[in-house]
Amino acid sequence: MKKHTTPSKAFMIFFFLFILTNTYSQYVFWDNALPKKISLHTYTTVTDVGQKDLDIQYVMTNYDTLNPNALKTANDDLGFTQNNFWAKLALRNATDSELHYYLETALPITDLAELYIIDNVSGKISKVVSGDLLPFSERTYDNRRTIFKISLQPKASLKLFLHLKSDGEVLKIPVILYSADNFIQMVSFEQLVFGFFYGMLAIVALIYFFFFFALRNFTFLYYSLYVVFVGLLQFALDGFFYQFVTPNAGWFSNHSVLFIAIIAVFLSGKYSEVFLKIKEHSKTLYILFNMAYVLLISLLMGVIFVPSILVLSYILVNMLTLVFLLLIVYSIIYLYYKRKAVDPFFSAGILFLILGFGVFILHNFGLLPNNFLTQNSSKLGVGIEVVFLSLSMSNLIRNLKNEKNELNRVALIRSEEMNDLKTYFLSNISHELRTPLNAIMNLTDSISSETQEENIQKKCQVIKYSSHSLLSSVNDILDFSKIEKKELKLEKTNFSPLKVFEDLKKNAEIRAQDKGLDFQFSIAGNIPFVVKGDETRLVQILNNVLSNAIKFTPSGFVNFNISMLMKKENKVSFIMKVSDSGVGIPKEKIDTIFDSFSQNNVDHKRKFGGLGLGLFIVRTLVDMQDGKIKMESPVGKGTSCEIRLDFDIIESQNSEIVISEPAVYDLGGKTILVVEDNAMNQMVIKMITKKWLNTVVLYANNGQEGLDMFKTNKIDLVLMDLQMPVMDGYEATIAIRNGEVGAVNATIPIIAVTADVMESTKLRTAEIGMNHYLSKPIKKEALYNIVKKLA
Repeated sequence: MKKHTTPSKAFMIFFFLFILTNTYSQYVFWDNALPKKISLHTYTTVTDVGQKDLDIQYVMTNYDTLNPNALKTANDDLGFTQNNFWAKLALRNATDSELHYYLETALPITDLAELYIIDNVSGKISKVVSGDLLPFSERTYDNRRTIFKISLQPKASLKLFLHLKSDGEVLKIPVILYSADNFIQMVSFEQLVFGFFYGMLAIVALIYFFFFFALRNFTFLYYSLYVVFVGLLQFALDGFFYQFVTPNAGWFSNHSVLFIAIIAVFLSGKYSEVFLKIKEHSKTLYILFNMAYVLLISLLMGVIFVPSILVLSYILVNMLTLVFLLLIVYSIIYLYYKRKAVDPFFSAGILFLILGFGVFILHNFGLLPNNFLTQNSSKLGVGIEVVFLSLSMSNLIRNLKNEKNELNRVALIRSEEMNDLKTYFLSNISHELRTPLNAIMNLTDSISSETQEENIQKKCQVIKYSSHSLLSSVNDILDFSKIEKKELKLEKTNFSPLKVFEDLKKNAEIRAQDKGLDFQFSIAGNIPFVVKGDETRLVQILNNVLSNAIKFTPSGFVNFNISMLMKKENKVSFIMKVSDSGVGIPKEKIDTIFDSFSQNNVDHKRKFGGLGLGLFIVRTLVDMQDGKIKMESPVGKGTSCEIRLDFDIIESQNSEIVISEPAVYDLGGKTILVVEDNAMNQMVIKMITKKWLNTVVLYANNGQEGLDMFKTNKIDLVLMDLQMPVMDGYEATIAIRNGEVGAVNATIPIIAVTADVMESTKLRTAEIGMNHYLSKPIKKEALYNIVKKLA
């Protein structure tokens, strides 16, 4: 009896353990609990196999004999190592739907990540790869992150084996699963944050690089280069350097993080040493700094000429970073002790840098939770440090300017700020702002229209006017660039001047009231209902003049008056006058106020802000329309600006004025293909088109994917971005027009949707056969109206 019972019990124990193991060793997707984001570390085990190069068949058969250990946290640190690591987890789809997710498996700087996906039923093994050891084009999924797409068929089960290897860099294994929507939202948010972060560093670096040329002070050069390389270090750690600078991989790509880190640490020490004047205050500290420089240079030479020390190099550069931080902190304490002048902003900047990297290091060791803030704490520390160091550099600039005579100071500012920055830098940065503005403005409109809460609508209104203000500045910068290139052109259309003046009045009235100003508006009673001219430029002219009046009026009033004078040949001359009780303009400045980058004087530029382009563009646009502008501005008595422009009168019954918004958005069963590589822009179009009835919207990430869409779909209209990887919008349009997707599609309507608003781009889109051109930010009514017209 015992002999019979013992095997039975053993079988029951085995069965229980089998059920328990299969229950807790795999993650199960249920219909009522599909995750948007989840860490799978509790379902994952990992093993260190050293320098052994194992194949998947061996690992599958012998994994349990390789001494795997369960991951302890969502942010396990595998250390600075060149070893091979294998991890295992299992997924089961208990639903009746096909599921699609994104799995993040390692840091962006990981050299090699191989994911083997095994179907438990068929036994089929699929391999996907990532890592910066490979050319970027060979990644299975082209994203800076170590991300893989996971698809689970209904009722299917998968085993996942992950192979990770690096050349001595720190290895981490996050194992985070994102839903498609969550992944897009995360990427969009990261683009906004990272764009601001890297844009700020680029602006700071470029500005202080110009200051170096102006003042010939090496502190500015070291600081500018330090900002560049600390930005490049973050750029490399985030995977962007590999994606955009060294996409073909290779030796330099694999060592770039190390090289950039060494140079960044060197420059941080050199900048601090020069800024704190260590050589003057302490010879001992000066010697210690130079010894540390020698160690850094030796490490750099060792990385280049002694490959065997690579595994130690990442540890050594971290140790030397700590040495330099301690040297800088000790130097600050020493100078305070010796009662030497130390800029408090510099001290605060170093403190925030230490705090940011402290949180980052604790996160790397798994001592802090894994979230966006802890992952990017070093960026936050660097960003705040750069702000404070920039403030300290501003103090240095002020001290240097006090040592110079006024003539040299003005000459330096005009030669550097007005000649170097006015075209190259501002026109490029303004182009990049239109993409996030596209999302901000459309998202604000969507929130405002979907909520009934007055408080939220008011906040949306503030965001809306702030965005329009920023967009106005961006447009001014782009128009300045067009003027420089002689590409600015006027467009004549029929429009209602009454509506234009009323809209301008409403916007100006809100801004004036927010500032506590008395705003008065008057208009002649016999204004024609419809005229022909450039409506956009009329709005731009008056908006710039009104904005200046409000900006430079601390208290008092702003008046906006419209009168008219009938002329021959069915023309009307609008006399538009804006007057205020503001600060006024000195007599010696009035003749140059319409020049580019002019803003009365330097002190007003600091006090009131602005680019100094508005009146220059106003004067240019007025001259292009053969108009007249007159300005009177006694100091302390306000400013009066009078503009006269002529327009052709159009009989109202023969004119066509576009209505503001259709009552129903219905395309009657049309299919639209959106070819756009930017996830943020895709999100904006999804948000706009979700209210369109009887409309199917398909998405492609580049021109080649767009062409492939024609093979399986009947498409009625294409919204085409211009700048995309693989195949851009120009190439895709030419291919369509040449009949490469079928003769029936060769004449399909194609609308260019782009942030590039240069005239040469518009001409190019027309030349290759695009039917229309829309610039970002996209206006939902304009998008629907043109789609409805062409589809």
